Amino acid sequence: MNFSHSEEQQMLRDSIAKFVQNDYDFDSRCSIVASEQGFSAEHWALFAELGWLMVPFTEADGGLGGSAVDLTLVMEELGRGIVVEPYLANTVLAGGAISLAGDAAQKETLLGEIMAGSHQFALAYAEPNNRYSLDDIKTQAKQAGQQYTLTGTKAVVINGQAADKFIVSAKLNDGVSLFLVESEAAVKSSYRTIDGARAADVSFTDAPAQLLGAEGQGLQALQQTINRAIIAVCAEAVGAMSVALEKTVEYSKTRVQFGVPISKFQALQHRMADMFVEQQQAKSIVMMAAMACDSGQGVAKAVAAAKSRVGKAARLIGQEAVQIHGGIGVTDELDLGHYFKRLTAIELMFGGTDYHTQKFASAS
Repeated sequence: MNFSHSEEQQMLRDSIAKFVQNDYDFDSRCSIVASEQGFSAEHWALFAELGWLMVPFTEADGGLGGSAVDLTLVMEELGRGIVVEPYLANTVLAGGAISLAGDAAQKETLLGEIMAGSHQFALAYAEPNNRYSLDDIKTQAKQAGQQYTLTGTKAVVINGQAADKFIVSAKLNDGVSLFLVESEAAVKSSYRTIDGARAADVSFTDAPAQLLGAEGQGLQALQQTINRAIIAVCAEAVGAMSVALEKTVEYSKTRVQFGVPISKFQALQHRMADMFVEQQQAKSIVMMAAMACDSGQGVAKAVAAAKSRVGKAARLIGQEAVQIHGGIGVTDELDLGHYFKRLTAIELMFGGTDYHTQKFASAS
């Protein structure tokens, strides 16, 4: 089995790595996080110009192939910079749902807007108290002729504060369907999450909606979309973990205690070696999950295994990095603390480590 990257994949990875290194230093990120919008419109336009927003979509939909492996390359490099631009929300979640559920005309219009970077989208699927269950939906859709309206509340909608359009899951005739709702029809309560990103609780009251694709096909599309999103955030975590490890090793060589660098202490060497092993195992299992997703074989079990393993690694590496740095590791002035916060958020997204461990154990 060939695990090497093609020339095109390496070029894609190098272009994102160059952007993070040259244009996304820690101070710039802090300014973006503190801004009213919560991300840089200039950077988003650059993502579109360089074709990064086309990566998750198939050539038939106007994209660059839609490979999960390609997506992991993008997300790992974005993770190295803990980039807050809403790539996950727009292209992976909302774009993924549209590509799986929409009809040809809807995909041409909506995916075109996503890939051009001209509109912001958000997938509104989670609800209060539904505990990761995609089919536990209280939001109701009503049909009158060819018209639809939605009533309900969605929680922790990533990029919800900036979204021009929402893709919303709702119950219709005892089945789950997906709908397109304009932002003006929603009431949004936005907030900043612990990792510096933005989310919103979104309410709909008889909001005009357009059925996305066929009725009753929403649950399957949601499940496939979330699986790809889990692979994406796991790859992002791998990138963030690699930087946390690098910074910890570097710090241990410069921090002097009892007259010697703390990197000389065997106990700390063992702990950093454990961090390295965890990061490498996480990287390997994300690759396995991405390849399973592309092949269509054993996807659910592979995704659960990846999220469980990456969650364990993210917690260990994040905590060890902070502890080896000491008190400075949790200050806002040091970038490491922000990596720790993002890793903590990823560990809980789409189900925590225990949830996915149980899911893996019960998968066939």
